[in-house]
Parts: sequence; C-alpha cells; structure tokens
Amino acid sequence: MRRKNREVTDKKDILDILRRCDTVRIGLTGTDGPYVVPVSFGLDLSGEKPVVYFHCARKGMKVDMLDADGRVCVEGDIFLGYEVEAHGITTRYESVIGFGKCKVVEDDKEILEGLRLICEHCGFKNVPLDTCWGLSAVRIYRIELDSITGKRNLPGGE
Repeated sequence: MRRKNREVTDKKDILDILRRCDTVRIGLTGTDGPYVVPVSFGLDLSGEKPVVYFHCARKGMKVDMLDADGRVCVEGDIFLGYEVEAHGITTRYESVIGFGKCKVVEDDKEILEGLRLICEHCGFKNVPLDTCWGLSAVRIYRIELDSITGKRNLPGGE
C-alpha cells in the first residue's frame, strides 16, 4: 500500500468497516476479462476467517463465471464526503479489499443461515425464510476471505 498512513492494520477495525458497508462488489474473472458486480451481502465472523454470503439467480453470467473460476476479489467502501484542503480536494472514505474462493452453498441449513445473515445486514430481522416463495429461485454463495486489507481517509485527516 503506497499511503501507509491510510492503511488500517487492526483486523477488528477492518472487519468493522466491512460490517458497515451497505454493498460489496465482487470481482470475477471472465473469458472476456474482468467483471465486477455489486451485491447485497451477509457477514459471518464466527469462524477463523470472515465469510461473506450473497445471493443471486440460479443462472446468468455471474453464475457461469463462478462455475469456471471461483477465485474472487471483494471490495466494500463507505463514502464519507469530500473535503477541501490547502493543496486541493480530497475524498474521505473507509474501504476494504479481500480475496477468497467463492463456493455455492449446498447445505439447506447453511442456505437459510446465509439468507438470514443477508437479511439482517439489510435491516430485516426475523424474516420467515423457510417459507419464502422465492427460496427455490435463488442460489446462495459463500466467500471465505483468505486475506483482507483496509484503508481510510477520515474527515479532519491530512
């Protein structure tokens, strides 16, 4: 990281930034080049490595790419605004980037847990997921993050 003064090194702080992100973007590898897609997500921090869950349709370009190559990059950010400084204008933000392997969730119990985490992250608790009519139309993926970094430029900073 070029700007070491903006690097977030404490894992707890990095995961806190990720937790506060509304959306993450997932970078995939396609035959025609890279593809980035924003997704709603849920976060499981109970294990040794953080796990990001997301859902999508059962078919489509994203599914085809993940079937071909499950290696992904996950990016999340929180835009805090712009600030005028003596030398110009700067963007205030917090961000994370992680890398991991994306796998489709097959276990019924984990599917419901992944959906629960997604719903809770989006502000919906106690949704009766097991009776949701759309359950059969979605595919749930999990990304176990092997590495994750953080960066920030907070208001009032340099």
